[in-house]
Amino acid sequence: ADAIERFRRERLARRDADASASLSDADLLREAMNTVGKPGRLGESIRCVVSVAMLSEGWDANTVTHVLGVRAFGTQLLCEQVVGRALRRQSYELNADGLFDVEYADVLGIPFDFTAEPVVVRPGRPRRTIHVHAVRPDRDALTIEFPRVEGFSIELPDEGLTARFTPDSAFTLTPDMVGPTKTRNEGILGEGVELTPAIVAKMRPASLAFHLAKHLLFRHFRGADGVPRLHLLGDLKRIAREWLDCYLVCKGGTSPGQLLYATIADDACERIRNAIQPLTGDRCIRAVLDPYNPRGSSAEVDFTTSKTNRWRTDATKCHVNWAICDSDWEAEFCRVVEARPDVLAYVKNQGMGFTVPYRMKGAPHRYVPDFIVRVDDGRNEPANVVVEIKGQRGEDAKIKAETMRTSWVPGVNALGDFGRWVFAELRDVHTMERDFGDCVADMPRLPARDFKEMLATAPLNGLDLTRPLDTGRRADL
Repeated sequence: ADAIERFRRERLARRDADASASLSDADLLREAMNTVGKPGRLGESIRCVVSVAMLSEGWDANTVTHVLGVRAFGTQLLCEQVVGRALRRQSYELNADGLFDVEYADVLGIPFDFTAEPVVVRPGRPRRTIHVHAVRPDRDALTIEFPRVEGFSIELPDEGLTARFTPDSAFTLTPDMVGPTKTRNEGILGEGVELTPAIVAKMRPASLAFHLAKHLLFRHFRGADGVPRLHLLGDLKRIAREWLDCYLVCKGGTSPGQLLYATIADDACERIRNAIQPLTGDRCIRAVLDPYNPRGSSAEVDFTTSKTNRWRTDATKCHVNWAICDSDWEAEFCRVVEARPDVLAYVKNQGMGFTVPYRMKGAPHRYVPDFIVRVDDGRNEPANVVVEIKGQRGEDAKIKAETMRTSWVPGVNALGDFGRWVFAELRDVHTMERDFGDCVADMPRLPARDFKEMLATAPLNGLDLTRPLDTGRRADL
C-alpha cells in the first residue's frame, strides 16, 4: 500500500490530478516491471522476470500452460495470436475411448470475455514407453537385410505379349469414382440443359480398347531411350479388349467409356500391366535400388514407443527385442513363426525403412509390408518371405499385392544379390499357421545366375574356371 501511494504521488507531480485519481491494474503492473528490485518501490519483492517479448508466428511449443499479458494490445487479432500460442496439445495419444484427453491453458491479463468457468485439470501421467532396438551383438546372427527399391526397370520384349489375369485384376467402376453422371444447368433466362456423359457412354469397345492400349503404351512401355515401343500396340490392344470383356464391372449407371477419365485409366492400366506375362519373367524386370543407400538392415531399428500392443520376441528368432503390433492378428503371427522350427529369423517392419513403391490413381505411393521372415525350406539358401497380414482387403490392398508379386519380387530376385524373395498375404487369422506353411512348401527356387554357383552345379569337363587359364586351356574351353 505504501508503494502504491508513493507511485500515486509521483504521478500527481508529473501529471494532473485526474490522471492520478484512479490507477488501473495495467498501470500498477507496468510500474512493478519498471522498479524490479528497487527498495521501497512497487517491484521490490520481484526476484525473477522472464521476458519473451511477443509470442509471434513461427514460435511453437506444446508445453505452454500459462499466458500472461503484461502490455497493451493494439488489435484484437494480435491478442488472439498470442493466445493461440497456448493451443498446442502436449499429447496426441488416444485414451481408452479413442479420443484425446482434455487439456487447458490459463490466460491472464488478456482482455477476453469467456462464458465458461475456469477448469483446473491435473496433467495426466505420461504413458510408459519402451526402447525398441536391435540387440547387438548378442543377436547379430539374426540380422535380416533387404533392398531399398526406388523403382523398376523393364526390358521390353520385341513381340509376343500375353496376359494372365487373376481375380485381383477385376475392376469395379462405381459412381463414387466418376462423380456426378447427370447435372442440370439452369440459367436466369432461357431453357435449362441437362449435361450427361452420353458421348462417353456411346464409345465402342474397340475404340475404348485402343485408348487403353495407347495409355498403357505411353505410360508403361517406353524403352530406355524414352520412346514408346509402338510395335507392341497390337498386343496391348488385344489384352485390353480381353480385360474389358471379362474383368470390368460397371455399377450404378456407370459405363465403360468412363475408364478414359485420367485417374481411373491409371488404375485400370495398372491392373492390366501387372497381368502381362513377360513382365513377370526374371529377365524382363529388375529392381532399381537407392544409389546412396541400397541396402537396409534390421540392425538399424532404434526407436521408443508407448504402444501397448507389443510382443516380446524370442531371443533365438528375432534380432529386435520387441515386435510392435498394429493388431492382434500380428501378435498371433509372431507366435506362429516362433513356434516353427524352419523359421531362422523374423522381424516386424517398423523403424527399418523397408518400403515398396507402387502407383495408385496416377500418383506414386509407398507400401510398408508387415513382416520379413527368413525360412529354411531345404534348398541351397534360405528364402526371405515378405508377409502382409490383411483382414479387410480394399482396392489399394489388391494393387499392393499385385505390385509385390509381379514387380518387386521378380525384380529383386533378378538382381541376385539379396537371395530368394517370396510374398505371402495372410487373410484369415484362424488358418494363418496352415496358410503360411503352404506358402513355405510352394516356394520357387531362384535360378542360378552367379558364375561360381553355375560352375558348382554344372562343372565343365573338370576345368577349374575360377583360376587363370593358359592359352592352350583357354582354346580348349
